[in-house]
Amino acid sequence: MKNYPKIVFKYSWIYDQNWKEWIKIYKKKVKNYPSTRKILNYIKKIERLWRKEEKKVLQELSKITHLQWKEKSIICYVVGKCRPFSVPLTMSVYENYPEDYFIDVLIHELIHNLFYQNYKRTEKGWEYIYRKYKKESGKTKHHILLHAIHSHIYLKFYDKKRLKRDIDFLPISDYKRSWQIVQKEGYQNIITEFVKRIK
Repeated sequence: MKNYPKIVFKYSWIYDQNWKEWIKIYKKKVKNYPSTRKILNYIKKIERLWRKEEKKVLQELSKITHLQWKEKSIICYVVGKCRPFSVPLTMSVYENYPEDYFIDVLIHELIHNLFYQNYKRTEKGWEYIYRKYKKESGKTKHHILLHAIHSHIYLKFYDKKRLKRDIDFLPISDYKRSWQIVQKEGYQNIITEFVKRIK
């Protein structure tokens, strides 16, 4: 049996129509919300791209975290516009971005998903993170380990330029702060200290 899940890309018209309204909570103005046809065409395109990355990325995430994927498949809903998140795995159409940007955001959410699947096993590791970085915001603390792991993936399979794009692009100050901590302390050190505490 393979030791990584298959990501199954799906479109739900009802979910998408709800996001058409929900996205207004996050953005004051929403222009040109993608049509159903556009979303379905986008799914075909990004699925081809993801299949080339799926096995190596998901196996590496399991290897470096010492955590196992517990689901054989993970549904990834793709909607016109959303704030992406990990459970249920939900992604947006990125119309004006390079194609591989979708892959980078998907990997970010899959790291969250892997932690979610292994919540009990990782409790002591998270206690350590929250203790060590107690002065940081909750969002920053939650993303220090994630960005350390994502750094490993960028540098193993892609390049520094792509990593820098991720660091530079994020507009959220808490995320930027977590990247600063990762760069200062070293992503390998953060991962090692976390893994030590996994049951």
